[in-house]
Amino acid sequence: MSKLKSLVREAIEEIKPYVPGKPIEEVERELGITNVIKLASNENPLGPSPEAVEAMRNMAEKVHMYPDGNCYYLKRRLASMFGLTKNNFIIGNGSDEILKLIAETFIKEGDEAIIANPTFSEYTFATQLMGGKCVYVDLKDFRYDLPAMADRITDRTKLIFVCNPNNPTGTIVTASEVEDFMRRVPEEVIVVFDEAYWEYVTSEDYPDTLEYVKKGKKNVIILRTFSKVYGLAGLRIGYGMANSELIEWINRAREPFNVNSIAQAAALAALEDQVHVRKSININNESKEWLYRKLEEIGLSYVPTEANFMLINVKHDSRQVFQKLLERGVIVRTGDIFGLDQYIRVTIGTLNQNERFIEALQEVLKELEQ
Repeated sequence: MSKLKSLVREAIEEIKPYVPGKPIEEVERELGITNVIKLASNENPLGPSPEAVEAMRNMAEKVHMYPDGNCYYLKRRLASMFGLTKNNFIIGNGSDEILKLIAETFIKEGDEAIIANPTFSEYTFATQLMGGKCVYVDLKDFRYDLPAMADRITDRTKLIFVCNPNNPTGTIVTASEVEDFMRRVPEEVIVVFDEAYWEYVTSEDYPDTLEYVKKGKKNVIILRTFSKVYGLAGLRIGYGMANSELIEWINRAREPFNVNSIAQAAALAALEDQVHVRKSININNESKEWLYRKLEEIGLSYVPTEANFMLINVKHDSRQVFQKLLERGVIVRTGDIFGLDQYIRVTIGTLNQNERFIEALQEVLKELEQ
C-alpha cells in the first residue's frame, strides 16, 4: 500500500470520497424491513414526467448507436427557453460533471476557489482534484455572506462558487446582494452560480443571473439540472450557461459522448411537460407550509427554505436521530457532515411521506427524551 501511495498525486490524498444518501434497497436489506421512504437526497417525490418516461422507452431501442455528442436538440430547446444561443450551453453527466470540467479547465495547482461553509461538497472536490486551494467563508445566519466572500478575493482567486438556493440550508442570496457582490469581483475571476433548485424558489428577491451571461460583462457560469424538479436524477443530466468563449474552453475538457442518448431524450421531453413541473412545485409549496406548521407544533426550529428540502434542529445528536428514523423506515440526511451536529436535512415529500416522517420523528424525540 505504501508503494502504491507514492504513485498517487498529492492532491488526491486530500480528497474525501462523497458519501451519498442511503438507497432504499440498502436499508431494507440491512434492517430486514420494507416500505422504506427516502427523504435524504432532494429528489422529486413525484418522479419524472410520464412524457419523459415514454421518451426513454422509445430511445432504448436506439442505444446501439452513439449519442449526439453535441446534444444539439436539447441545447436548441434550452436556448429558446432562456433567450440564449446554443453556443451558450454545455450539457453534462449531471451538473456534478460540469463542476469537475470547470475545475479541470481553469484551476492550476495553488489557485484559489472561494467556497461557503457549509455548502455543496462537490465544489471542494473539484477544486482539490486539480490541486487548488479551498478558501472557506462561514455562512451568516444560515445564508451566504457575500461581502465576506468578496473580502477574501486575492490575486490567486480563480473561482467563486455560489449555491443559490444553498444546499443544505435552502436559503438564497438576493438580487441586490448579488449585484453588490459582482461589483467587487474582478474581471479575471469566474463566478459559478449553482442554481440546481431555482425552479422551487418563490421569493421575488431571487437574482436573475442570466443577465450576466446575456450582457457578457462578467465571467459567470450558471449551473442547472434535470435531477430535481424534473425528476431525472438517475439519468445524470445537467447543463451550464455562460458566454460562448467560456463554454468553448470548458468543452475542451469534456469527453466526446458524456451524456447518453436516453438522458437527452428524457430531458427534452421533460422540458415540454411544464404541467408536471408546476404540479411538482405546487406540491412542494403546500408540503413545505404543512411541515412548517407541524414542526412549530412539536416545538422544533427550522430554516425557512426556498428549495425542496429543509434543515431542522432536532435538539439531539443528528446521528442518533438518523439511526432511529432509519429503523422506522425513514431515510434522512445527518447534519454532522455539514458541521451541524443537531440538525437533519429532510427532503420535502408527498403529504403521505411527510406525515410518516413527522410521526416517526415524534416517536424518536420522545424516545430520546426519556
